[in-house]
Amino acid sequence: MHASLIRRQLGGLVPPKIATPKLVSGGSGAGLGPLVDFYSKLPKGAAAARVSGLKGRFFNGQNASGAPLVYLIVGLFGIGYTIDYNMHLKHHKNHAH
Repeated sequence: MHASLIRRQLGGLVPPKIATPKLVSGGSGAGLGPLVDFYSKLPKGAAAARVSGLKGRFFNGQNASGAPLVYLIVGLFGIGYTIDYNMHLKHHKNHAH
């Protein structure tokens, strides 16, 4: 096999500074010590579940809370009240009740 073909095949699996084509394609497995040490230090077992999105971040898991929903309601009320108040002031600008 050509070195470039081996490099292309192992590119996603093996970090380039640890395993070179010469080391991998050599006859003995004695030169693979650094590679075995590298992979033995990696964590084993299932990967931790990734939390994504607003629902996963605020409403599911350990940090579950209804606070974002309360903030949304209060924010919408505040925006609506501000718009209503400004419209009321415009109503009283030129003519009183």
